[in-house]
Amino acid sequence: MYEGAPRRSEGRDADPGKVESWSSKSLKFPKTRPYLKLFPRALIRFGGFRKRKKVQPSDSGEVDNSLEQPCGVGCVASPCCECCNNIRCFMVFHCILVICQGVIFGLIDVSIGDFQGQYYVKTIENLALEFSYDISSALVAIFIAFYGDRKKVICFVVSSFLVGLGSLLCAFPSFTEESYQSKVAIEDICKETKVFSGCQRRASFQSKYLSFFTLGQTVQGIAAMPLYILGITFIEESVATHSAGIYLGIAECSEIIGYAMGYVIGAPLVKVRDQSTAAENTTNNDDPDWKWTWWIIFLYAALVAWCMLIPLSCFPNNMPGSTQIRAGKRKRLHLFDKKHKDLELGIRIKDLFAGLWILMKNPVLICLALSKASESLVMMGASEFLPKYLENQFILTPTMATALAGLVLLPGGALGHLLGGVIVSTLQMSYKALMRFIMVTSVVSLILLMFIVSVRCNPVQFAGISEDYDGTGQLGNLTAPCNENCRCSSSIYSSICGRDDIEYFSPCFAGCTYSKTLNQKKAYYNCSCIKEGLTTEDGEGDFIDARPGKCDAKCNKLPLFLAFIFSTLVFSSFCSVPIILAIIRVVPETLRSLALGVSYVILRIFGTIPGPLLFKTSGESSCIFRDTNKCGHTGQCWIYNQTKMAYLLVGICFLCKLCTIIFTTIAFFIYKHRVKDSTDIPDITVKNPKVKKRKTDL
Repeated sequence: MYEGAPRRSEGRDADPGKVESWSSKSLKFPKTRPYLKLFPRALIRFGGFRKRKKVQPSDSGEVDNSLEQPCGVGCVASPCCECCNNIRCFMVFHCILVICQGVIFGLIDVSIGDFQGQYYVKTIENLALEFSYDISSALVAIFIAFYGDRKKVICFVVSSFLVGLGSLLCAFPSFTEESYQSKVAIEDICKETKVFSGCQRRASFQSKYLSFFTLGQTVQGIAAMPLYILGITFIEESVATHSAGIYLGIAECSEIIGYAMGYVIGAPLVKVRDQSTAAENTTNNDDPDWKWTWWIIFLYAALVAWCMLIPLSCFPNNMPGSTQIRAGKRKRLHLFDKKHKDLELGIRIKDLFAGLWILMKNPVLICLALSKASESLVMMGASEFLPKYLENQFILTPTMATALAGLVLLPGGALGHLLGGVIVSTLQMSYKALMRFIMVTSVVSLILLMFIVSVRCNPVQFAGISEDYDGTGQLGNLTAPCNENCRCSSSIYSSICGRDDIEYFSPCFAGCTYSKTLNQKKAYYNCSCIKEGLTTEDGEGDFIDARPGKCDAKCNKLPLFLAFIFSTLVFSSFCSVPIILAIIRVVPETLRSLALGVSYVILRIFGTIPGPLLFKTSGESSCIFRDTNKCGHTGQCWIYNQTKMAYLLVGICFLCKLCTIIFTTIAFFIYKHRVKDSTDIPDITVKNPKVKKRKTDL
């Protein structure tokens, strides 16, 4: 018997079986150092010292917390790090990384839109630029969800590295390209000088841009899946049932904030062709300052992403208290098929297919995934169509339209995602209530969409497009008797507003033969196609016929339109978090990550891949005049039918929200018919994850 053990009382009168215990005053144990407690537990982080077993609650109700690990890097656990070993600190670093990737996405979309407007890009190259992210993420989503579920933290660290690497790949073309200037002779007034626009060979910047942006987006697609699949399940497993909505709302909100920030940051870098009357024009996308600005922004984003490597690697795979939370959630499941309640799967490929087969036979999951895909099209349509719509409908510059679209997307989408999660958590919604909430908010967004159609401006009269040249010429043809001797080119769009309140494609098509700049303001004179309207005399006694820019539409409906589109985005985004929660709760615990992986594949196939094609095709169908240069290349659209554009935008979004309602309704009735549900879901809240010691007399 060792010295510190309790001993029996000695003596004749000693009571047999009675044990004498040491008092606290007679024996004091030395206080154990924190590192002596943490180091043995830290060995578990290696993963190879002992096999992990599925945690099951015991008969007494107690839960085995042995798999909960300390905070540290590898097997090195630090006592100072333990104060951050909770889900709140993880959310901080996770959201920073998600915001960082969102900023990169926003910058990429703005950059690609600007690039496509400045260069002629083949169809196959356009497809590679726009869908490399979606295709790569769809290909790896299921494998990351299945195999990464066992090593979530490692996947987060790899994701952080890949986010930075993808950002650097996007910065590479601007960083390595040498500055050069290509001069093209441009004459935008009516003179004998002709427009000399030769067929130029492909610039090296264009080739590098296509290659590295496609590769960069492919890397970003792989990096995104651990964040949006494993990150959701990691958060949901570490918080109480009715707190999950708030945490997931914050995570989804971070993604929208980052994307909108990228839009706003990239908006000032959107370049418009310099359309002056100088005989030579410089291609401004080859400006070294412009390239340096793009490069430095992508570099900053990469540095921020790589700064998250060490903090994320310190978190354990099982947060303190997570085993108790999971054990409590197992008591209240909403499984579509109860026989899979205790499902166990290995890591072999046949186990992956077995899990996929179980999920494919779950109609509630498939309907909710399709509902998520159709719901995402509304936000996608707003980000894809809104800048162009604002520019053409309310006569804004490309920079202003892009910045304004980002400012609407930022609070609208982010607030909707956040409030959606807060509402479902505060009201402690049951499974059926989640689907009712999705249907109600979708109906509200449908009503708001119908009001948007009525908020539009009357189109300005455009010579040769919607108005003839004072009774001469034909609609759809910019050339008329008043400018046929000017030999104008439609490759240079430099609109002017005449004193007759009619917009002209360029000073050349207006027949203007002279221009000058006074007080940093340009004016055009002697325009043969402008014969009516009030004349204005400049400071030198000449009469001004036209000024650069679009004519005033005399429309003050922009604030009202922004209010309606903001409200529509908020109510539409309410559905995001409830759909995720519904998907997670309807499948077994071991298949939650895989279920999210399947939903993301469905989202890519039916949402993000056909979505841009749908909106771009609809936008291009409303084009009424397009640039076609002398090389035979069809360029960007110059003039749109504003009324048709409005009806197409609202109509497609209306159909998307209608599909969301239909799929959610089908899932609701299937679940209601199959499963009996109740609203009393136990809330498992762990205030202190540490195991309390019971005071007993030894």
